[in-house]
Amino acid sequence: MLITKGLEPFDVVRPEDWRTPVVFASPHSGCDYPDAFVAASRLDAVSLRRSEDAFVDEIFASAPRLGAPLLKANFPRAYIDPNREPYELDPDMFQGPLPDYVNTLSPRVSAGLGTIARVVTNGENIYLGKLDFQEAKQAIESLYLPYHAALEELITETATRFGGCLLIDCHSMPSVGGPMDRDPGFRRVDFVLGDRRGISCAPAITRLAKDTLTGMGYVVTLNSPYAGGFTTEHYGKPATGRHALQIEINRALYMNETNISRSDGMAALVANMESLIEALAAIDPEMLASP
Repeated sequence: MLITKGLEPFDVVRPEDWRTPVVFASPHSGCDYPDAFVAASRLDAVSLRRSEDAFVDEIFASAPRLGAPLLKANFPRAYIDPNREPYELDPDMFQGPLPDYVNTLSPRVSAGLGTIARVVTNGENIYLGKLDFQEAKQAIESLYLPYHAALEELITETATRFGGCLLIDCHSMPSVGGPMDRDPGFRRVDFVLGDRRGISCAPAITRLAKDTLTGMGYVVTLNSPYAGGFTTEHYGKPATGRHALQIEINRALYMNETNISRSDGMAALVANMESLIEALAAIDPEMLASP
C-alpha cells in the first residue's frame, strides 16, 4: 500500500549568491501522490489534497533569488508528514504490534495526525484497511529521513558560513479551524507565527517577522493555534545559534479551498512574501550567533 518506488523525496533550490543565514523549507506542499497510496485510500484526490499546504513552495519561490536556499518536499503530507517525529504512529492503523521505538502516545497520534496520518484535516479517514508496518517503515526511510537529512545539511552549512542559521518553516492553514484543530469552527487571522512560545527563535526575529507582516496590513497572531511542530522544536535551538520560526498563511488569502486552485489573491501574496523574505534575509548574522 505504501510503496514509494520512483518518488523523489525533495528538491533543494540553492541560491547562486548565498548571502543570508536564512533557510526556507516547505514540508507540506508536496503533491506527488503515489498510485499505491491513492488506491489504498477511501478518499478522492481533492479530499486528499485538502491536507496539503498547496502552492506554498510557489509563494516562497523567490527565496533563492534573494540569497537563501529553499527546500521543498515532493511527497504529500497525507502520505508522510515530515513535521512529526520519524515514528509517531497510531497502532490501530496497523496489522499486528508496532516496535517499542514507535511513539504511539503523542497528542498528534491521538488526533489521527501522526507521521502517517489516519485522517485528513476535516477528520475523514484516509485508508480503506490496515497497513503493514514494514511498508510504512520503508516509506519513512525513503522519504522522511532523506528530507530531514537534507534540511540538517542546509542548516549546518548555513551555520558554518554565517555563524548561525534561521530556519523559516513555511506552511498554510485552512481559513476556518477544523474538527481536529484547537479552534474548530473559528475563522482565522491572516498569519500565525510559531516560535514554540519563545523557545525556538530569538524574540527579536519573531518581532521582525510580525512587524513586517502587520506593516503590510495583515492580522498576525503568535503561537495560537499553531506554536510550531516537530521541525521548530527539533531544529530551533537558539543557544547553539540555530533558530526556527514557523509561518502559517491563511489559505483564503491565495486559493480556493474547495477545489485547490489559485485565486486572484495569489499574485499580491507572492509579492508581499518577497518583501518578507527580503526583510528576514537582511538580518545581521550576529543576531543568530550562539552565546
